Amino acid sequence: MATISEKLSESPTIKSDIIVTKPITSSELDLPSSEEEDKMERGSWSNKLDFLFSCISLSVGLGNVWRFPYLCYKNGGGAFLVTYLIAMIFCGIPIFFQEVSIGQYLGSGGMTFVGQLCPLLKGVGYSTMTIVFLLDVYYCIIIAWTLLYFISTFLKLPDLPWSTCVTEDCYNISRGAHQAVNGSELLRSPVEEFFEKEILHISTGIEDIGGIQWKLFGCLVLGWFIIYLIIRKGLHQSGKIIWFTALCPYVILTTLLVRAVTLDGAADGLLYYITPRWSELLAPAPWMEGATQIFFAYSIGCGALPALGSYNKFNHNCYKDAVITCIVNTLTSILAGCVTFSVLGHMALEKGSDISNVVQSGPGLVFITYPEIVLKLPGAPFWAAAFFFMLLLLGVDSAFCLVESFVTGVVDNWPKILRPHRGKLTICICFVMFLLGIPMVTHGGVYIFQLMDYYSASGMSLLWVCFFQTIAISWVFGTEKLCDCIKEMIGMTTNRFLVICWKFCGPLVILIIFLAHCINYESLTYGKYYTYPTWAEYVGFLISFSSMVWVPAYAIYYVLTGKGSVLENLRLGLKPKFIRRMPSKTDDNFASIEQFI
Repeated sequence: MATISEKLSESPTIKSDIIVTKPITSSELDLPSSEEEDKMERGSWSNKLDFLFSCISLSVGLGNVWRFPYLCYKNGGGAFLVTYLIAMIFCGIPIFFQEVSIGQYLGSGGMTFVGQLCPLLKGVGYSTMTIVFLLDVYYCIIIAWTLLYFISTFLKLPDLPWSTCVTEDCYNISRGAHQAVNGSELLRSPVEEFFEKEILHISTGIEDIGGIQWKLFGCLVLGWFIIYLIIRKGLHQSGKIIWFTALCPYVILTTLLVRAVTLDGAADGLLYYITPRWSELLAPAPWMEGATQIFFAYSIGCGALPALGSYNKFNHNCYKDAVITCIVNTLTSILAGCVTFSVLGHMALEKGSDISNVVQSGPGLVFITYPEIVLKLPGAPFWAAAFFFMLLLLGVDSAFCLVESFVTGVVDNWPKILRPHRGKLTICICFVMFLLGIPMVTHGGVYIFQLMDYYSASGMSLLWVCFFQTIAISWVFGTEKLCDCIKEMIGMTTNRFLVICWKFCGPLVILIIFLAHCINYESLTYGKYYTYPTWAEYVGFLISFSSMVWVPAYAIYYVLTGKGSVLENLRLGLKPKFIRRMPSKTDDNFASIEQFI
């Protein structure tokens, strides 16, 4: 049997330093047998819409409903919203499309594609996988909290367990907030009390980790079991599940919005949300948080977008899907913010407090504001169950896409060995991540959770990866070649705005924010009253370093161990060398070629 390379060597047309062959259909090639192909093929989406809904499932998730509102609240509402939208235009949408298109063109996931474009920066792929691994570990903790809330809604029917106070450090809404509270910031609402005392059983700090909370532990087991069931055969084979998990949350979120905006005090909350206090824009924090939230919410730099794009047909119009996904993502964040700040305005009115001080800003904000609003709805237990089911879908959405990204990256690195055993590998990875998540279901687990969130998958480490990734794509590989690849795939001429953003705006913005993040570093706090000890911050730095170190470490290894001199190895490492995706029997309209640029 003639090899594919021999077939492709026929009638080459030499253009510059790229070897290009004439289009060859799969019928002209002696493709592997069906059994061999099953081992070699990555698989593909069964429907064109599967990719769109997968991107929506990945990028529209807890980052929108859970993380966006609390960062917005923490950074002054409107000021954060301004920086978020600016970052979306100049970084978010352009880089999102860049990652998806590269993944589709090369047919490879996040662990391998940067090394194909710039061998010297192959360490970016390892950094990406480290970030995704750490993100997967703590992301499922939110799913565990959500599952416990969901189960709790059925325990005190027809009431909800967070409708009344249990301790004296709490005010009952039914008693009249102004009478009971008198503006004190120290008293909690029943919703806050339930989250801290019944769900978290929160300790005094990370120094007091306490024992395992077995209810949360059981929910963590259940969460990982759900994720494994969905991705055990590969995300591309779970299309219809993704459709449901992507669309269902919007029905519930819209219902909650309608009720939230009709609450007393909601207008004050919305005004706080949309009104930028321009003096706050002079501070670096809103800019750093706004930009990093765009990368986090859009899943940029996590390797998931190239992995999802790699399952597309070669000629799929990924540009349209990328723009739709980014717009839907941003609108979902804004929608979730409207609900959250409407409730905060209502709580501030009842508590007799300023909106900026009504609750402690932290990762549990969504578990305080949304349970508060369902208490105002007729049939509260039903809407509570519906909300936490929605939150569960959003969490599982993002989690299984991220786990899929990690599994795909590992399999792509050793395809011949691991692809036939993908199912076994998946269960092993899920089990290891589950074990590492156990410390976060202890009494001090929420402090570990916030430490992981702050240092592992946002801030410096994510910006570090995104910077070197954009350098590899836009400068080493080159925007001109990228535009040629896009035109070859979908026939689209890339507009100049995207090219400018890829080459200048994206890298420059990322670099400035990274440096500002380092220069203006502030000690990590939980809420307003707890500051992490110094040793915990050092642990956080080690977490960040564990992902960042791969980039310089691999570059040094590449330069020192190559066959040539250091200078020759450096020059070779900055020369793109990649193999375009192998042909599929369903793709008769493109050539499979090896390109050495």
